Amino acid sequence: MDRRPLGRSELVIEPLVLGGNVFGWTVDRDQGFAVLDAFVGEGFTAIDTADVYGKGKSETMIGEWLKARGNREGLHIFTKVGSEMAPDKKGLKAGYVKEAVEASLQRLQTDYIDLYQSHRPDPETPHEETLEAYDGLIRAGKVRVIGSSNFTPAMIRAAHETAVIKSLPRYETEQPEYNLYDRSTYEGELQDLAVAENIGIIPYFSLAAGFLTGKYRSAADFGKSQRGGRMERYLNDKGFRILKALDAVSAANEATPAEVSLAWLVAQKGVSAPIASATSVEQVKSLARGVRLKLSEADLRTLTEAGK
Repeated sequence: MDRRPLGRSELVIEPLVLGGNVFGWTVDRDQGFAVLDAFVGEGFTAIDTADVYGKGKSETMIGEWLKARGNREGLHIFTKVGSEMAPDKKGLKAGYVKEAVEASLQRLQTDYIDLYQSHRPDPETPHEETLEAYDGLIRAGKVRVIGSSNFTPAMIRAAHETAVIKSLPRYETEQPEYNLYDRSTYEGELQDLAVAENIGIIPYFSLAAGFLTGKYRSAADFGKSQRGGRMERYLNDKGFRILKALDAVSAANEATPAEVSLAWLVAQKGVSAPIASATSVEQVKSLARGVRLKLSEADLRTLTEAGK
């Protein structure tokens, strides 16, 4: 498989990260264990979660699975800090980061986190304070690599400059919203920065909350899942152009729209591995087919043009 490094770090993963946002929400323990087993069975190793997902439920489920399977050493566990867990538990101040990592380690039932990420910017905390906290966690062996999520190019540059000046670890990855429909956040300045500075891009909402699966084509389809209510914003000329292109490319490649959407994403410059969640074993198998699918240049152009 096409294994890819995450930035300049020691972490090298296959081009798919399993999203843990559904664990403890739309996926119960038995389903979650089956999905995680299937994901690892397909040869993938990276699992992404956050302390705030289910207010700890996602990390807890993953931790119970890790303990039950005894396979921690062969996996890459990603989690995040900074989103509000409680009114007094949020942000990126050093004291809170040190407190939050201990809670995540306990829930995950592990001694270390492979990729610890700032979930969102904290305008009240200087980059230096946060990076110093991360430096201490890395030196203590509790964190291997750090990353950011939802940061602007200017924020990433400022953090990197601080890291260089103060001899602190830098953010090796960034998680932006990026998919065939939502492209403005990544394409342009952030993509240029990622390529120039070798920052690993791990896009979330890789399937546009399910729109790019092709199952939402009118308001009548909104009831198909708990995310259906989000689909209204995609049902416009651009969305219909994308669905038409996905249908054509899917038929030509004997693949599903979701698989084609992931194949397009994996082929984009700077992208290390998209994050995608699954609620069933069959969905995991489909995600695996998607990131392994190699589209022709013509197919990639068709999809890119439809999404403009």
